[in-house]
Amino acid sequence: MAPGTTSTWLRRYVPPAPPRLRLLCLPHAGGSASFFHGWGHAFGDDIEVLAVRYPGRQERIAEKPLTAIEDIADALADELPPYLDAPLAVFGHSMGASVGYELALRLEARHHIALDLLMVSCRKAPHLLTPRTAAPGGDAALLDEVRRLGGTDTALLDDEDLRELVLPAIRADFAAVARYAARPGVPLGCPVAAYVGASDPDISADEVAAWAGIAPKGFDLTVLPGGHFYLVDQHDALVKDIRARLGPKR
Repeated sequence: MAPGTTSTWLRRYVPPAPPRLRLLCLPHAGGSASFFHGWGHAFGDDIEVLAVRYPGRQERIAEKPLTAIEDIADALADELPPYLDAPLAVFGHSMGASVGYELALRLEARHHIALDLLMVSCRKAPHLLTPRTAAPGGDAALLDEVRRLGGTDTALLDDEDLRELVLPAIRADFAAVARYAARPGVPLGCPVAAYVGASDPDISADEVAAWAGIAPKGFDLTVLPGGHFYLVDQHDALVKDIRARLGPKR
């Protein structure tokens, strides 16, 4: 891949030398690429971090948000081939974990490429997902749910003008999560590492551990202190753990 390759879907944190591995980071519902800014150069000089920019926010604010997880995965599967000249690992938080799973299946089917590692955070295994209603009916209810889960800058929600800008993307993401119903889990061709906060109000460690059932290449579960957005307060511990997983192959 040419060093100057760019994509509207990806914010690149390019290391000084050609990367040994790339790490693709998939944000949560209502999240954006900037959520992973602190990860940009946290994994060493031989790992390139790619943070996904979903449409409808930040640099892509003028674009219509997607309302199906499968559509996001389809678009990314079409976008990634220029970046597959090095092994690819994926980290997805909450909604991003489901996107990562669907993306892994598409890369295997379309490009015959298995991820080096899929890391899923605070998300039930695909076959355990329970139906939800669509995004909460009114703006107030939707904002209350976002605040309950945490992870979104409250300044964006409290400022009326900014709130009007971010609400369409938040609503689209919550609709995508609601539409992504339970399905038979298709085994993956890569190892899976799962993470969850010990006090996540909605997801138990046992529910996250069920990813082992579709990870014949290997599975590991890590439980860290905190709730649904444990990865904010546990940033250093999580980065250290991921860095060890992405270390040079022996």
